[in-house]
Amino acid sequence: MLPGRLCWVPLLLALGVGSGSGSGGGGGSRRRRLLAAKVNKHKPWIETSYHGVITENNDTVILDPPLVALDKDAPVPFAGEICAFKIHGQELPFEAVVLNKTSGEGRLRAKSPIDCELQKEYTFIIQAYDCGAGPRETAWKKSHKAVVHIQVKDVNEFAPTFKEPAYKAVVTEGKIYDSILQVEAADEDCSPQYSQICNYEIVTADVPFAIDRNGNIRNTEKLSYDKQHQYEILVTAYDCGQKPAAQDTLVQVDVKPVCKPGWQDWTKRIEYQPGSGSVPLFPSIHLETCDGAVSSIQITTELQTNYIGKGCDRETYSEKSLQKLCGASSGIIDLLPSPTTTTNWTAGLLVDSSEMIFRFDGRQGAKIPDGIVPKNLTDQFTITMWMKHGPSPGVRAEKETILCNSDKTEMNRHHYALYVHNCRLVFLLRKDFDQADTFRPAEFHWKLDQICDKEWHYYVINVEFPVVTLYMDGATYEPYLVTNDWPIHPSHIAMQLTVGACWQGGEVAKPRFAQFFHGSLASLTIRPGKMESQKVISCLQACKEGLDINSLESLGRGIKYHFNPSQSVLVMEGDDIGNINRALQKVSYINSRQFPTAGVRRLKVSSEVQCFGEDVCISIPDVDAYVMVLQAVEPQITLRGTDRFWRPAAQFESARGVLLFPDIKIVSTFAKAEAPGDLKTTAPKSAVLDKMLHNLDFCDILVLDGDLDPRQECLELNHSELHQRHLDATNSTAGYSIYGVGSLSRYEQVLHHIRYRNWRPASLGARRFRLKCSELNGRYTSNEFNLEVSVLHEVRVSDEEHVNHLIVQPPFLQSVHHPESRSSIQRSAVVPSIATVVIIISVCMLVFVVAMGVYRVRIAHQHFTQETEAAKEAEMDWDDSALTITVNPMEKHEEPGRGEDETEDEEEEEEVEEDLSSSSSDSDDSDEEEEEGLGRGRRGQSGARQAQLEWDDSTLHY
Repeated sequence: MLPGRLCWVPLLLALGVGSGSGSGGGGGSRRRRLLAAKVNKHKPWIETSYHGVITENNDTVILDPPLVALDKDAPVPFAGEICAFKIHGQELPFEAVVLNKTSGEGRLRAKSPIDCELQKEYTFIIQAYDCGAGPRETAWKKSHKAVVHIQVKDVNEFAPTFKEPAYKAVVTEGKIYDSILQVEAADEDCSPQYSQICNYEIVTADVPFAIDRNGNIRNTEKLSYDKQHQYEILVTAYDCGQKPAAQDTLVQVDVKPVCKPGWQDWTKRIEYQPGSGSVPLFPSIHLETCDGAVSSIQITTELQTNYIGKGCDRETYSEKSLQKLCGASSGIIDLLPSPTTTTNWTAGLLVDSSEMIFRFDGRQGAKIPDGIVPKNLTDQFTITMWMKHGPSPGVRAEKETILCNSDKTEMNRHHYALYVHNCRLVFLLRKDFDQADTFRPAEFHWKLDQICDKEWHYYVINVEFPVVTLYMDGATYEPYLVTNDWPIHPSHIAMQLTVGACWQGGEVAKPRFAQFFHGSLASLTIRPGKMESQKVISCLQACKEGLDINSLESLGRGIKYHFNPSQSVLVMEGDDIGNINRALQKVSYINSRQFPTAGVRRLKVSSEVQCFGEDVCISIPDVDAYVMVLQAVEPQITLRGTDRFWRPAAQFESARGVLLFPDIKIVSTFAKAEAPGDLKTTAPKSAVLDKMLHNLDFCDILVLDGDLDPRQECLELNHSELHQRHLDATNSTAGYSIYGVGSLSRYEQVLHHIRYRNWRPASLGARRFRLKCSELNGRYTSNEFNLEVSVLHEVRVSDEEHVNHLIVQPPFLQSVHHPESRSSIQRSAVVPSIATVVIIISVCMLVFVVAMGVYRVRIAHQHFTQETEAAKEAEMDWDDSALTITVNPMEKHEEPGRGEDETEDEEEEEEVEEDLSSSSSDSDDSDEEEEEGLGRGRRGQSGARQAQLEWDDSTLHY
């Protein structure tokens, strides 16, 4: 029945409204309310609670259950419809809208973007309102209050970030840690899924570390300080949505060494620039004792240079030059010189290097020619040598002869010898028989470890019979054994001096070498008649490199130190660690050579520690380092001067001779790189030559195109020029050699005084010489300076010459007068032999032109000017390169004023000789000299004398 009744409601309402309006307003209004109350009987109905979810940055809320309001008044219009949903609360970012009034369906949405990070949940009250009884009714009925709970769904918009930009930890080497340090990251997202860090990861590859999900870092293997002092690793983090951190964090792990006693803060390589002086080796070194109770410490610093040259860096001058530098006495004989034409007995020996180190392999020896060493060495003499020798092969080795003087034939007596036998150095000296026929000391034995240690050592044997003293590396050693023997009876048998083996001339079928030496020798010398002093011996074996101590005065108290003679070993001792540290920091390396040998010098620092009454004391490892000596700037030695000149024959014949190198200059330069001024330019750096000062050790003057003929020519130099500059020289037909260590200027001054003399210059066309200088025994050599010297030949004029009258000047040409010249001067023509043919042709042309000129003048005086110019032009047309022509008057007449003329002539002759002595570089002035010669020929007075022109054709070849 209810549906039927509801269907009548609209009709009843219509009727009631119509009747009410007709009867009056007040009664109608009351009736409408009554009628509406009868129609809108029920309130809207909604659920009591809703749960909703909204994704942040979205406006749609998904409710459970859906937002729907029901009204029992339906389907009555207005009363049964839902007009609104109302949310109770302040500043809520939501609103509810009605989607369908009839069905009561609604929607909850966000009015503005929802940020989960600001608020994760919302709770508020919502009510539904129907439409009342009509369109104008405001008395809507509302439902009960329902609770709405909305949860904001998070979006993974934020990446994890670490709380610290970098982490640092220190670990001790040799340990495995469960956790070295912990890194921590955070995420600003609101949900547990996106705000929690689910994983950490090490980004850096190949590192001995691992990390767990909580950020704890541990090492996977034992760390070593020697292998790596520090590790730097990158770590990233992931949230539970697997979003990585925006920026990785840096983790720095420092490895601290286990406290080990030893030297710290030193560098293995120390570079040494030549010319740097004394350079500290370990300026920051200090000793770590790990709190050990150290009572004293001894430090030994050793510079190992046994593989450099002859044991260390020494001057590489020749043995004679070194002896002179050290002030050794004169008369020293070098038994192992560089092979030359005069010292050729070492030509067949094996040479190790440019320092003239001779290596003997047990199969060769050298005979010293007779006359090099005197037979009688007297009771005082000295033998010096450098030797490197190892253990002898075999169980019982035979003698290894260094130097031996034995019988050349018939017998096999050894007069004196120096040899090695079973690592013992033995010197044999058999004196000649005299009236005292008694035993005498004959063999002197020294047993030293250095003899067979395969290292270079310097040996000096000073003999003052019967006392023999050995100096090795500057230290004195007395023989441990001296044996006596009978003296040798005199005989007529000649003796043979040998090196590297002993000559066995008798008691064998064929004379041969025996007792060969195995090892290396250098600078083997003998000085008869005198012994060397300790000072000279120390100088000869001294190294130019070694250890040094900067500022000995600043060494701490209680520091004791000691150098070995070569300053390659330094021992320091003290009881205070601080003082020891400061003392070792002052140890330096020094090399006084201007051009040291480049390469490595090994360093070793060993330490011995004593502790206070402890059974076990700390052990300090050795320090192994090296000094790298850099390559020195190499000098370029240049010889400059006049390389060709002529001199009159009289100068060659004179006692003073001709100076060969009057203007020689010796200049040494080195290339210095200079950066370009403009940094933007791409041009390469230019090499700038800078001058360098150093010494020379010899200059050789070599005669080219055959040796000198001692019957007519020689090279000379006053010995005073050498002695006052501490130089020596040797002279031979092959040339002149100046040697000795001296400065560039000293050698220049000596070369300026080298003279060449020739007693027969007429047969000499030219002489050529070559000059070459050296530093450090040929290590640096100059350019080859070639010099050519020629003779100025005199003119020889024949009385029968038929052209004399042709070159007499006509009277009208005598107005051209030169007061500085006279026609009465006797001239000589300088004619280089190469241009003889050219001279003959030129003179013929000149004679012809002059004759034609004279003829035309006599015929037609009116053409004087024209003919004169033609003659002059013809005179200038000849080829006068390198040619000087002078006029020699053939007829001499006594005239008043002759003495005055002769005086002027003599002065002019001197001027001419000066002109003729000029070098070939002045040949450009030959034209002017030629014209001047012609002018002088014309200036003779009329009828007084006739001038003639002549040339020397003695060297002309047809």
